[in-house]
Amino acid sequence: MAFPEGFLWGGATAANQYEGGWDEGGKGPNTSDALTNGSHTVPRRVTWRNPATGETGSTGMGFGAPMEVPEGAEVAIIDGEYYPSHTATDFYHHYKEDIALMGEMGFKCFRLSMNWARIFPNGDDAEPNPEGLAFYDAVFDECAKYGIEPLVTLSHYETPLHLTNAYGGWKSRACIEPFVRYATTVMKHYLGKVKYYLTFNEINMMSHAPYMGGGLVDQSPQAKAQGAHNQFVASALTVKAAHEISPDIKVGQMLAFGPTYPYTADPADDLLVMEREHDTLWYSDVQTGGYYPAYRLKEMERQGIELEMEEGDLDLLATYPADFLSFSCYGGSTVTTHPEDAGVEGGNFVQGVSNPYLETNAWGWATDPYCLRLTLNKLYDRYRKPLWIVENGIGWSDVKEADGSVHDDYRIDYLRKNIQSMKDAIEIDGVDLMGYTMWGCVDLVSCGTGEMRKRYGFVYVDRDDEGKGTLERSRKDSFYWYQKVIATNGEDLS
Repeated sequence: MAFPEGFLWGGATAANQYEGGWDEGGKGPNTSDALTNGSHTVPRRVTWRNPATGETGSTGMGFGAPMEVPEGAEVAIIDGEYYPSHTATDFYHHYKEDIALMGEMGFKCFRLSMNWARIFPNGDDAEPNPEGLAFYDAVFDECAKYGIEPLVTLSHYETPLHLTNAYGGWKSRACIEPFVRYATTVMKHYLGKVKYYLTFNEINMMSHAPYMGGGLVDQSPQAKAQGAHNQFVASALTVKAAHEISPDIKVGQMLAFGPTYPYTADPADDLLVMEREHDTLWYSDVQTGGYYPAYRLKEMERQGIELEMEEGDLDLLATYPADFLSFSCYGGSTVTTHPEDAGVEGGNFVQGVSNPYLETNAWGWATDPYCLRLTLNKLYDRYRKPLWIVENGIGWSDVKEADGSVHDDYRIDYLRKNIQSMKDAIEIDGVDLMGYTMWGCVDLVSCGTGEMRKRYGFVYVDRDDEGKGTLERSRKDSFYWYQKVIATNGEDLS
């Protein structure tokens, strides 16, 4: 068998896209709660209010898009707007049903995020919220019934709103101590129930979506670099605390990464590939490798970035790197210095140009049968630490038939090719892979667009882009396919 005994098959979700219950159980507001819906062509927006004048408004929030919040205004939740996170697909009230469905599929692992503002409503409270702790106790107890190992992301595109409005989010070192208090609190409280943690989801999104990644309204290069550094320090302190609490607790990094392909054989295209990969890999060089790479130091020097560091920061990063490296990978990007010769701008995913060798769906997402093997080899060769694929999947406009069935052969085809790719990385290349948690195992709100129609799950949830629907759960064809994959430990992909 290619996959080792005990391989952690499962699925992944995020509180801001799935949990709901945004103002229940003593939870405070966070940055995602002030984020509206959008679409593939219309950016999501962040809403604001000026407390002195009462004026309200919003600013676009997109990958690489500038944010403009007027001086004196604060990020706020305002009447008359639709915020998908407030209910999402309501795991808060459906957790027993959803975890039972995961158990029926045979999940060995469930990746979920805890909502920092559910535990510490303002982020920097002196004491945790007991109702928040009790909710996740119930969730983890339910997982234990089915033999499902939780993998907990401590901060998945959510920063308590108070920390953004009071300090500017993670660009301030004032966020470090409250985060470490939060992390230490939950690691102690759930000792024996949770042994795998991730600190920040897709930490490299600080470069591309710093409001989501770190609650930043100021999106200058200086603010983004400082925000990343502060999260690195918080992560290292979390690893330190985990090792002091129990040798059984492992804390990993979470990186968004996929292969980058040159469009032509021009060496200039290969050089561009290297530069694009450097834009991401410096994050894992710091958090998993334990050091700032020379190419990143030179880049900051050219940009005039001067990090605010305290004595001991670099030693801390070197001494307490991540125990393992987890990552999301949905496909690759193709780049070129010859855009006039390439096809459609915008590419098969986020950046670059379209790859003529890959099939693409309506949201520009391609099925790349080699991306996981390539990514696993690159990261394993670079860091020699255990890896974990914690997001992989494809968004599609699924249709529920009159009899309640959902035929998603396209998702099965995508997953079959991707699982074969990671299987090859283990069997042929000897990569050390801990597990695989497919993204959005129960339908949830799309992060990038705020839509429901872009669905990912094995389980269909009756909810639309305007927040209407019964929230009823239905098994898709892929549900039964993945059940078979897990039962055979990845051997039967037919």
